[in-house]
Amino acid sequence: VETVHKQYPAEPFQWVEDTPRLNFIDGTRFLFEKGVEGVPNPDDTAAMADYDISTEQERKLGAIIREKYGTDFYMMTRYPLNVRPFYSMPCPDDPTYANSYDFFMRGNEIVSGAQRIHDPEYLKERAEAKGIEVETIKDYIDAFRLGAYPHAGCGVGLERVVMLFLGLNNIRKSSLFPRDPSRLAP
Repeated sequence: VETVHKQYPAEPFQWVEDTPRLNFIDGTRFLFEKGVEGVPNPDDTAAMADYDISTEQERKLGAIIREKYGTDFYMMTRYPLNVRPFYSMPCPDDPTYANSYDFFMRGNEIVSGAQRIHDPEYLKERAEAKGIEVETIKDYIDAFRLGAYPHAGCGVGLERVVMLFLGLNNIRKSSLFPRDPSRLAP
């Protein structure tokens, strides 16, 4: 880290042993109370049902979390079901929210995941509710007819984690073979 920071100076990454874990309502409340533009009142159930935090709002929340908890790493859970993929399992205690989570570093999402629906009929129902033509995902749904345990999944942006941990200003600096519109081969 010291060697990288000699070439690319950055503020040291901060974290605490007890990682803050807040739900989406609490994260939204932090933003709303700071007067961040475009953030609905977290007590307005109708507005919250279709609200998803923007990238810029995520960055502002990261600064709030750093100031409040002294860490650049935190988790947020229970996103509105309407803004998550059709295969996300609703929370058992409130089906308007998904049993989902995101991890953040320096106010940037690095992991997004959720408990997945494992029942094929319920998958079909959720796909239809999201306006997805079931025939286009028939093979996916049929795979669950053979049986599937309750499970979860996530996607991790490893190069993004490295970039944010080191405080680099561009993801290409954390990639062994970066690609962009003008570069395909190393």
